[in-house]
Amino acid sequence: MWMAGWLLQMLVISIAGREALREVNVFQVMEFRSVLGVFLLLPLVYRAGGWACLRTRHLRSHITRNLVHYGAQAGWFFALTLIPLAEVIAIEFTTPIWTAILATAFLGERMNIRRILAVILGLIGVLVIVRPGLGTINAGQIIALFAAIAFGVSVVMVKSLTRTDTTLQIIFWMTVIQSIAGFVPAIVVWAWPSASVWGWLLVVAFCGTFSHYCLARALRYADATIVVPMDFLRVPLTALAGWLIYAERTDLLAVLGAAMILGGNLLNLRGSAKPRPAA
Repeated sequence: MWMAGWLLQMLVISIAGREALREVNVFQVMEFRSVLGVFLLLPLVYRAGGWACLRTRHLRSHITRNLVHYGAQAGWFFALTLIPLAEVIAIEFTTPIWTAILATAFLGERMNIRRILAVILGLIGVLVIVRPGLGTINAGQIIALFAAIAFGVSVVMVKSLTRTDTTLQIIFWMTVIQSIAGFVPAIVVWAWPSASVWGWLLVVAFCGTFSHYCLARALRYADATIVVPMDFLRVPLTALAGWLIYAERTDLLAVLGAAMILGGNLLNLRGSAKPRPAA
């Protein structure tokens, strides 16, 4: 259920982000998302007991995780300017592979046959949908690959932090640290948005903040190797939104890819189901 919240908000933020980027720079969108996110979290901070609830003994881990995550986001956007969107998406969704490998190596999570098949089936489904072209590797592909690896590192670090810190601590420090990290890049390209774009920026900030809240909650209840493959559903959902809102056409291969992604997720969830203990 928490991953459903993540997927819904990531779908909305992709639409709001596209509209906001018509007028403002990527770094501005990222900065607005982080700064406004701090204020959006204040009611939750007050409800949880005030600033005392945000104290952490793992500030260095929060800083490292968020610098990695910020770099991954910047790399992903930068790759969009160098290679086709289809290739960026295909490379981005290698993230579950890196997450599974890192979670197995550093968090002690188990990689069974069902989880391996779920990741493989999801990746094949994504490739069927986006159908990236074959050719020589260029700088954009390398940047996108490093961004995917960095996203995997970020997810594993979030999973590690859920063992000691609350979800609110993780998300609050994310907004604060990324606000600081993105301040200078945003100032360099600063341009005041119009009134209509302010609305889209508020949507980006809300979804960008609470989508990660949902993701952190999901990681608290399940292994990263279970949670992350569910993110494959973002591809067919985004394709559906593009068709409904922007009249972007789809085809039978896209439907087939979506079915493979759904099948992989169902296989993964079925394999991870645990019997309820007797009363």
